[in-house]
Amino acid sequence: SLAWLAPRMATLAKLLAPGSDERLDSALVLWFPAPRSFTGEDVAELHVHGGRAVVAAVLAALGALPGHRLAERGEFTRRAFGNGRMDLTEVEGLSDLLAANTDAQRRQALAQMGGAARARFDGWRAQILDCLAHTEAVIDFGEDADDLGSDVLRVVSPRVAELAAQMTRALADARRGELLRDGPRVVIVGAPNAGKSSLLNRLAQRPAAIVTPIAGTTRDVLELELQLGGFPLRLCDTAGLRPRDEADEIEVEG
Repeated sequence: SLAWLAPRMATLAKLLAPGSDERLDSALVLWFPAPRSFTGEDVAELHVHGGRAVVAAVLAALGALPGHRLAERGEFTRRAFGNGRMDLTEVEGLSDLLAANTDAQRRQALAQMGGAARARFDGWRAQILDCLAHTEAVIDFGEDADDLGSDVLRVVSPRVAELAAQMTRALADARRGELLRDGPRVVIVGAPNAGKSSLLNRLAQRPAAIVTPIAGTTRDVLELELQLGGFPLRLCDTAGLRPRDEADEIEVEG
């Protein structure tokens, strides 16, 4: 039992193998009782030394305890979602954060994890429900006041139109979000020996492509993932372009 540990406070403790006094490691142990944990369940964190032997021994000891096993990929996030600790937009933001390679990707993922998307969707939902309530009032009580329907329509119609415009803009921005997440693909094309591979190496700041005075050195597509100005970029070097009747079979394939 970990009940003797103070919740959410690091405690230095000796880790012993089950059923013996063999010392496995000295670790910092943190206890997060439900529901105030990442998953909403009781969670214990063991901060052990990172040596392979230490980690293997601790995992083996935990695996020998009844009801203990290695977590599946994404299981903690799935449990957090199932227990209402995260919504789908936050889950997607966490996934993007774990896969982020650039500062721009990190910032976008953190904003989504922090509830930016959820706040926008909740705002839309509140406005839709408000407009719906006014419209239902016209349906229910419109016969009692001749001017009620026209007054409500004058108020509701512009709001609905603005909501539709906001959603249209958000859908258009989604493509930019995908580009920020995956990075645009830029292809360097040109004649043989025009300096395409040299440009690729300069942008990559390393000799990623072979460069020689011989025309046609690059025969197939060479693709690199770069970070330029904090944004991801997939840069592709290709074989030189020349008339088909002058190119050999390999250059045509590249």
